[in-house]
Amino acid sequence: MEAKYKRVLLKVSGEALAGEKGYGLDEGTLDKVSESIKKVVDMGVQVTIVVGGGNIWRGRSSENMDRTRADHMGMLATVINALGLCSALESCGVETRVQSAIEMRAVAEPYIRGKAARHLEKGRVVIFAAGTGNPFMSTDTAAALRAVETEADIILLAKKVDAVYDSDPNLNPNAKKYDALSFSDILGKELGVMDSTAASMCRDNNMSILVFGLDDPENIVRAVSGERIGTLVTKDGAR
Repeated sequence: MEAKYKRVLLKVSGEALAGEKGYGLDEGTLDKVSESIKKVVDMGVQVTIVVGGGNIWRGRSSENMDRTRADHMGMLATVINALGLCSALESCGVETRVQSAIEMRAVAEPYIRGKAARHLEKGRVVIFAAGTGNPFMSTDTAAALRAVETEADIILLAKKVDAVYDSDPNLNPNAKKYDALSFSDILGKELGVMDSTAASMCRDNNMSILVFGLDDPENIVRAVSGERIGTLVTKDGAR
């Protein structure tokens, strides 16, 4: 199988890593995701990863807590997920580094763009944790920022749903599935693929996004190979 892209940023939601449990980390899911990432690495693709933290803590859902403090807790949740995924990848024989936007040298490297690029050149996977290090910024925004900074070819947005729909397919059996969309569609129709800050950053920097489901981790390999899965979001909406 041949890769379509040379360097990708994989954004994995925290919920997807929880598996059927719905909370915390499911080791079976971690192992399956890691095995698929290993296949991609073995294809010669350079891989960076941004993980969410919604399986542990979701700052914006807290009603009574200070938002800045709640977001800092969410950043720490992403570090837990990053370390768990790093351990699973290393068990598969994939050399991996975790870089954190919040300095915590005892568990992760600080995020340094040049050092991340060096890791990629050596064939290592780099996991970016703690979002952007700033409150009021989602991990979607972190994914967009890191993808642009590291000059990724595309963002692979792995979610619990298999594509972008015009409404929630879990609630509406007649929800329309989109094959391709533009960033203007995402912003104008408020489709909830990612927050507006992340979508605007991708649009302004011509960074395409492929949204697909992580119910089958092999979709990561299919996405990198250019198979027609999920929903492709581009500046002009073409596929």
